[in-house]
Amino acid sequence: MALIVQKFGGSSVADADKIRNVARIITETYRRGHSVLAVLSAQGDTTDDLIEKSREINRNPSRREMDMLLSTGEQISIALCAMAIERMGYQAISLTGWQAGMLTDSSYSSARIKRIRTERIRKELDKKKIVLVAGFQGINKYDDITTLGRGGSDTSAVALAAALQADLCQIYTDVDGVYTADPRTVQGARKLEEITFDEMLELASLGAQVLHNRSVEMAKRYNVNLEVLSSFTGNPGTKVKEVVKTMEKMHVSGVAKDKNIARLALVGLEDRPGIAFKIFSLLGKRNVNVDLILQSIGRNGSKDISFTVALPDAQLAKEVMEENREAIGFQSVELNENVAKVSIVGAGLAHNAGVASKMFEALYNAGININMISTSEIKVSVLVDERDAERAVQAIHDRFFSEFGNG
Repeated sequence: MALIVQKFGGSSVADADKIRNVARIITETYRRGHSVLAVLSAQGDTTDDLIEKSREINRNPSRREMDMLLSTGEQISIALCAMAIERMGYQAISLTGWQAGMLTDSSYSSARIKRIRTERIRKELDKKKIVLVAGFQGINKYDDITTLGRGGSDTSAVALAAALQADLCQIYTDVDGVYTADPRTVQGARKLEEITFDEMLELASLGAQVLHNRSVEMAKRYNVNLEVLSSFTGNPGTKVKEVVKTMEKMHVSGVAKDKNIARLALVGLEDRPGIAFKIFSLLGKRNVNVDLILQSIGRNGSKDISFTVALPDAQLAKEVMEENREAIGFQSVELNENVAKVSIVGAGLAHNAGVASKMFEALYNAGININMISTSEIKVSVLVDERDAERAVQAIHDRFFSEFGNG
């Protein structure tokens, strides 16, 4: 008998019929002789609705009270699902994050899991009960409810699987696995049977929305047996693992896009040592993360530096630069929020010459201009105009995943 952790996202529990479907999936697993722990997200748009309710009362509430409010969404889901399972004739118990022993730090709205006390969960599983845990939440040393931030339910599920040494962690979503690109927008997108942790982490970080990057990091660290599959189709999903059988054959595993970025350009910088350090240390002190960086060759005593940041940080980054114009020494700062990052990811990129050139050729044939380029061992990213993002992804995907095969 195996211990299986199953996580269901908001779209999977959006209404009564979908909750009953989730209850069916859980009980079918239980009937096969397995112990089951299910982690549920809030229903559909519940979290967004709760945020709107908070704004009706206070436009700038404390993060502590927001965590208290937002944690209720997941509690509704687990209680309703437990009721559905009970009606089917099985024993079930719903547990909040703190009841499940999820201990976090005190970073309200973006808490990190410190450890999990598994005694309560194990006791309930030993009683042959199906255990339902509220995702996205925990408790800090002050006994305050905390939430884990974006993708928190994925992280909750993987953390519980690691702490309980589960045999399998299944992430149920509205697509039946990890695809070579978003199947909702890219024609010809293919489902992958398996993908490496490193590739999945890159895709998650680059805009793919199947798994959150924190959950993938944790799964890799604790070698959690992870699978992504649909709660609607019943089809086999995608296995996420350390090594895959096709690693040597597959040059590119996926194409991703991220429109949630902006580019800043510092024009007319003094060409002297220490400028880059000064720029990025100032941004780092304000918790602004920088991604792509491009520096021009110095001429006539000056140079330009361009870099990208997350779109919500764009105005702050510009303000930091303006505030320190004299200390840094530049002529002007330009902000462009109408850009997108398009990336290819694959474990075979580092050892296969010509992959990047095929990507660039696809963009050239589509008439798409490249603004910036960044590479690593398993990814190549380019910055393009936002209006070209969809065409760029389709063109690159067609180049690598045509009927003639990958690469």
